[in-house]
Amino acid sequence: MKIAVTYNKEQQLRPLEEAEIIGIIDDEKKVVEQYENPAYNMSKEATMSVILDIGADAIVVKNQFLCPGSYMMSYGRLKYIQTQYNSLQEVLEHLNELKSAATEELNEEVYAEAYPE
Repeated sequence: MKIAVTYNKEQQLRPLEEAEIIGIIDDEKKVVEQYENPAYNMSKEATMSVILDIGADAIVVKNQFLCPGSYMMSYGRLKYIQTQYNSLQEVLEHLNELKSAATEELNEEVYAEAYPE
């Protein structure tokens, strides 16, 4: 399984458009391939397009990492792995438990846009 993770240069997990790096964890080869995100600071949809082009099977997400557009682009094409972890290292340390929780769909609050209160 190839699992996409979006993060910054300090390897802290970031929403799609804030991610400087797209990591692809290849759990069979036990390696993380890193790609510079060409859609950095553009949009969540642009980053999702890159992830889909790379050929990921799943993506690690936290609340508001996706938006309705990027979710609909990936729905049916990726599995979603929700996490409360904040760094690539934590994801790697807990990869087996995270993989076992992969789902085909997300609750709307996970991909809903943030609205100022």
